[in-house]
Amino acid sequence: MSIKVFVKADGKYPVDRKRIRTRVGLVLAEKRISGPVQVSVWIVGDRKMTYYNENFKKHAGTTDVLSFPYSELDPESRTPGFIMSPELGLILGDIIISYPEARKRAMKRGKMVDEVVDFLVEHGLRHLTGEHHD
Repeated sequence: MSIKVFVKADGKYPVDRKRIRTRVGLVLAEKRISGPVQVSVWIVGDRKMTYYNENFKKHAGTTDVLSFPYSELDPESRTPGFIMSPELGLILGDIIISYPEARKRAMKRGKMVDEVVDFLVEHGLRHLTGEHHD
């Protein structure tokens, strides 16, 4: 399975990119998703997370994780006339994680921040693959 995981983290947030890629691979294997797949994981601060949460999800304040499935993009917002190459495969979307919220959760639960980031990556990825909760 060819998986491309783009990890973008603000420099002040130390994240284990290899660990994130491994977590994505494990979840996709569990869900039997194969073939070329792309997903982006963004690690941001609370100011950016608040912006995304308020402007795109219409919820006040920050949150720990958001997911934006590519399949739910308004077709008109996609670049008109752009033909996607078959090599790109399945583009799942973006997962955005608030590092400060992950750190708070880790401290509260006596876990390492990387463990919480793993959980949030998996949670966001499950949303990108169609799982939802109340």
